[in-house]
Amino acid sequence: MHSFTVNASLQLVPIVQDRHPYEWVDEAIEIIKSSGIAHEVGPFATTLEGSYEEVIAVFHAVNEHLLSRGCAEWIVSFQLQARSGGPITGDEKTGKFR
Repeated sequence: MHSFTVNASLQLVPIVQDRHPYEWVDEAIEIIKSSGIAHEVGPFATTLEGSYEEVIAVFHAVNEHLLSRGCAEWIVSFQLQARSGGPITGDEKTGKFR
């Protein structure tokens, strides 16, 4: 894949009864934060912005973390937008609304 900036959204839905699902979501957000990738936490999903490799690495890191910590079950909704001719940024898409 190219090295241009891509946009993605990651929504985690833990299916658990051992603790409040938000606790698992908070751990996932910490993984995202510690990656250093540009991100914005929203009420339903977290948007990510970086190279394709960086974004996919964060996606894998979140899932590996949940598995290693014993999360019983989860759903991840993941959307990725890439452009073959150059970068695509969140600000390009939503900046006019801020």
